Amino acid sequence: MFGGTFNPIHNGHIQLALCSAKQLHLDKVLLIPTHTPPHKQYQEEITAWQRWEMCRLAVRGYENLEASDIEIKRPGASYTVDTLRELKQEFPDTQLYLITGADMFLTVQNWRCAADIFSMAVVCGVPRDQENEKILEKQEEVLHRDFGAKTVLLEMPLVPISSTEIRERIKNGQPIGQWVPKSVERYIRENHLYQKS
Repeated sequence: MFGGTFNPIHNGHIQLALCSAKQLHLDKVLLIPTHTPPHKQYQEEITAWQRWEMCRLAVRGYENLEASDIEIKRPGASYTVDTLRELKQEFPDTQLYLITGADMFLTVQNWRCAADIFSMAVVCGVPRDQENEKILEKQEEVLHRDFGAKTVLLEMPLVPISSTEIRERIKNGQPIGQWVPKSVERYIRENHLYQKS
């Protein structure tokens, strides 16, 4: 399970999903756009379904990647614990992995029903750099010792790109082709997304 706003999804997200699948020997990585993220202020420039459609286009052609609408179909704020419960019901005999960025990994013990999250899934963190990796290693110790969580730190080359930068480039009429899949770029252009200032 790899959740996020994916606003828009970019090549860094795809690379993270593929690296996770390879390192953890996963059958499938579900990219799950949030309906309404509880952890950060989010202004709805585009609909949740448009973000899901971009994810669907981005993973087309990858056997082990899939875009899931599980959180979009559920009204209200998107809580990870609710999504994991649904996935556990759907795949009762499957080991679930929760893939998070560095910032999320450092706060996961404060999430809603964190103990339930730890009982249902292995929490995976992705360091941004070597210094950040040391911070995540300390957090990993805390999660093991104090919360009994199962964790993994993934190795991934840094992709210096963010969805915020991509939205800014679109507003400024700059190219984005090297940062997003071609199908996503086409969808953004055809639907005139992110062009309001």
